[in-house]
Amino acid sequence: MNLDFSQIVPYIPFMLEGIWVTLQFVIIAIIFGFILGTGLALLKFTRIKLLHWLVDFYTSIFRGTPLILQLMIIYFAIPQLTGYDIPPFLAAILAFGLNSSAYVAEIIRAGIQAVDKGQTEAALAMGVPYHLMMKDIILPQALKNILPALMNEFITLTKESAIVSTISYLDLMRRAQVVGADIYRNFEPLLFVGFIYWCLVMGLTLIGKFVERRMKLSD
Repeated sequence: MNLDFSQIVPYIPFMLEGIWVTLQFVIIAIIFGFILGTGLALLKFTRIKLLHWLVDFYTSIFRGTPLILQLMIIYFAIPQLTGYDIPPFLAAILAFGLNSSAYVAEIIRAGIQAVDKGQTEAALAMGVPYHLMMKDIILPQALKNILPALMNEFITLTKESAIVSTISYLDLMRRAQVVGADIYRNFEPLLFVGFIYWCLVMGLTLIGKFVERRMKLSD
């Protein structure tokens, strides 16, 4: 094996800048996906059948097609259809946020259904309004139960963020490709950013375990 990591040393600051560039759109996409996914999950519990069908259709589209396809459609098709030249950063947020919301919606829906029905019946018997019951009683219990699944979704989103390199967004993966093309050596920069991705995922895993332990202490 002809490895020479000394050649990537001058490029390390350039690649490290990709951490914040990657985290910027991942964090925004996670927040966007969580808020939208929560709203979609709550719509599943309304009495309007049309809303149920629309939510099911939405989730089937974003769960049934590849994320990279959704990214390509948003980045390349929107300018073709609307004439608006969408920036790579915004395209990444929309693609990842919309995709994540479909999975989050199903996770939260399952969490709400896992809460004992007696909680809902007791709240309604006491005259608690539906929106307050969901906000203060049902959702907190559901979120506690689904925290591992949510953390897994966020970890998956962080790893899959590498595909934004296909639209020339200067994230970690794209920077590794730039360095590889410059020094005509790809293994070293790819291995370096691979280690960074691993560190990010391990960091998220530790945060998830810490939050789980804190929530168990409140039982």
